[in-house]
Amino acid sequence: MPKTDLLLINPGNRTQMYGKLGGSISAIEPPIWAALIAAFIRKKGFSVKIIDADAESLSPEAVADMVIKENPILTGVGAFGANPSASSTPKMEVVNDIISSLKRISPNSKIFTYGIHPSALPQRTLEEGCADFVCKGECFNTIYELLKILTKNINTKDFPIGGLCYKRDSVIVNNGWGKLIENLDQLPLAAWDLLPMDIYRAHNWHCFAQLEDRAPYAVIYTSLGCPFNCTYCNVRSLYNGKPGIRFRSIKSVVDEIGVLVNNYRVRNIKILDELFVIKQERVIELCDLIIKQGYDLNIWAYARIDTINKAILGKMKRAGINWLAFGIESGSMDVRNDAGKRGFDRAGIMDAIKMTHEAGIHAVGNFIFGLPNDNIGTMKETLKLAKALNCEYANFYVAMAYPGSDLYQDSLRKGTKLPDSWLGFAQFSAETLPLPNKNLSSEEILCFRDKAFKEYYSSPAYLKMLEDKFGHKAVEHIKDTLSHKIYRKILAPF
Repeated sequence: MPKTDLLLINPGNRTQMYGKLGGSISAIEPPIWAALIAAFIRKKGFSVKIIDADAESLSPEAVADMVIKENPILTGVGAFGANPSASSTPKMEVVNDIISSLKRISPNSKIFTYGIHPSALPQRTLEEGCADFVCKGECFNTIYELLKILTKNINTKDFPIGGLCYKRDSVIVNNGWGKLIENLDQLPLAAWDLLPMDIYRAHNWHCFAQLEDRAPYAVIYTSLGCPFNCTYCNVRSLYNGKPGIRFRSIKSVVDEIGVLVNNYRVRNIKILDELFVIKQERVIELCDLIIKQGYDLNIWAYARIDTINKAILGKMKRAGINWLAFGIESGSMDVRNDAGKRGFDRAGIMDAIKMTHEAGIHAVGNFIFGLPNDNIGTMKETLKLAKALNCEYANFYVAMAYPGSDLYQDSLRKGTKLPDSWLGFAQFSAETLPLPNKNLSSEEILCFRDKAFKEYYSSPAYLKMLEDKFGHKAVEHIKDTLSHKIYRKILAPF
């Protein structure tokens, strides 16, 4: 007899994805989508468990053994990561390993996979792996309807469920997109009680002031979706392939923060919204309620250069939002515009970061090297801008054609060389292969990125700023990070 109706697995391959940075440096984030789905299905009356193989460093074989002991009616393996618009694809290697291990032991197990990558490439996902189903998009109702059929033990090959793709004999059936949850307050609070909450830890920079206090840690959504359509982003594959945004009520968000603070002693929180600072009145209302509760929080969230002002920054700081991450992407307006990142110029970028710092909030600058219109000159502009801004932290990415993004479709049309394995889409893996463009090879882009990272973080101006704001421990931590050389196969000859 099944012990569990639904078993959800968060697969882990931090070492493969992040190399040496996957040890003590990278964050360990709770699998929020597994927790949201678990809460939704549990509310429908089914029993649910979660195995966080990433947090607990479990091998595919160990996970398979645990699943067999639970004997669930349905097992789901998610493809999500710390960065929702990037880390889904690199996880497909370990997703397929786990499903293969389970199918070897228990060939009749019913298994689905879900996440951004499977949603973007459902047919290929089914062809490449051993999963029986792909649940596309948010998939709350899709999983519920599938579970209802399977619990009735009906011997059927037909599953007429929106959002479900599956194998019927030798044919793959694609039922299109499922229905989105329009009122997000219909979703219960995430099932935090099913997760090993004592294991999760924040990003290193998030706790520069107290590097020894990176745990406990949690992530939350206050909204789902993004109204923008940047060419390099694939997050819309979670939301039926379209831009758009839906909001939770402020009360439900504050209630969830209360659960995290009071039940799990969480102080470090990431607001996972693709764009948190978009509606000023809503952000202010949320901050006012957090301030009223008197929580001592250390929060970070995403903002746009053109969505902040002094009033909103001051309110966020009082609520404990100590960090804002900005998608600046490039120092060249031409490169930004071509990538769909419009609405601000260099002066606007400089003013926004200055305003953020004046409010006492730390800034994270996100930059991408190798976008379609980039060349050596524009990448130098980007590094020059990053150094001029001197953000407390900067992420230097390389452009990748993630499945579900416009860059991916454009690469297929042009026959552009893409990675041979899904791990090649991981920014810090040995297999990483940046997207080449008309001006630059993959090797040139990656070499520039790695040199830029070292130049930025060893800059005397940056290290002095870091010591002034966070003390000597933070400086030593950055120096230790720089000592971890990232191995890249395509750069090995150099």
